[in-house]
Amino acid sequence: MYFLLLRGVLDPKYNFNIYIDIKDTHGYAKVEKLREVLSNNIYDFDKTIINKIQQIRSHEAILLQITDLFIGALTYLHRNLNTSDTKRELIDLIKTRSRHNLVRSTLPKENKFNIFIWGAQEW
Repeated sequence: MYFLLLRGVLDPKYNFNIYIDIKDTHGYAKVEKLREVLSNNIYDFDKTIINKIQQIRSHEAILLQITDLFIGALTYLHRNLNTSDTKRELIDLIKTRSRHNLVRSTLPKENKFNIFIWGAQEW
């Protein structure tokens, strides 16, 4: 999932430090594999485009907390829930500030606010 998300936004003209939330005790090996696959995908064989991919605790990083808030709001919207005025107000604020309707993916290279709506493929 991280690969699908990140491959569309990595640009060889820039350098990246990628921070992801700690999910399990086997995360280090998965993070190293993710870096290898992403680097190979963008021909970053000397590993200069992706400076690092690091796991961090989201409750210790304000930017990840804000990300969690946005993801929660978008999940609420996409589940068609309507039980909280506060959550609806947050969704309306995000719509206004982002200038996106929040129900479709943005272009992958969107500069300020990206929405990637993923659906599993049926086989």
